[in-house]
Amino acid sequence: MRHGKIQNMLRTIEAETEFTSHITGRSTIDLRILDAMKIVPRDEFVPDTRKPQAFANNALPIGEGQTISQPFIVALMTDLLTPQSGHKILEIGTGSGYQAAILSLLADKVYSLEIVPKLAHQAALRLERLDYQNVEVRVGNGHSGWPEQAPYDGIIITAATNHLPPNLLAQLKPGGRLVIPLGLPYMHQELMLVEKDLSGKCRATNILGVVFVPMIGEAEQAVNEQ
Repeated sequence: MRHGKIQNMLRTIEAETEFTSHITGRSTIDLRILDAMKIVPRDEFVPDTRKPQAFANNALPIGEGQTISQPFIVALMTDLLTPQSGHKILEIGTGSGYQAAILSLLADKVYSLEIVPKLAHQAALRLERLDYQNVEVRVGNGHSGWPEQAPYDGIIITAATNHLPPNLLAQLKPGGRLVIPLGLPYMHQELMLVEKDLSGKCRATNILGVVFVPMIGEAEQAVNEQ
């Protein structure tokens, strides 16, 4: 039954990619990414009550006010990032660990930051149980990034912010890519691809309108810790 649901999910991703191609400029998703999404058991990354909907093309709640992104958006953002063998990737917003698991099959090493301790702990245990050995999860503020492991070939942010965090741009390797939803919380946002050329200059491209949960910043973190 899982196999059939996965095949339906992949067909939906391909159809959605074609449907939005006049906006995104991308009519196909890299087959390596689709193969990774075929392998990673999405139903292991959602709460038990949501498992029947795990392979539908919808975002789903995972607790703590956070969500797992819809499969099409996961595929698109991963495709924009273009992870390759030998790459080191930084993910901001571990959530359930699903995006990190996908990236782990496509890159050499994935470092993932999650500001909500409970989610970070659960995701780390889940990724370990499912044997994704090249993912490291820690609790941290995404705006600060993970400077000890920088620079990164790619950075992916799975929550919306109204500006490009300068620390993350600084941690992106020349020739690297950063994928981020920009905009106000729970309103229309724009999925952006930021490319840093070999001289260190960044160029941003609008890809697609999206809606993501907000990226928790320093002020929100301080409130949560009181």
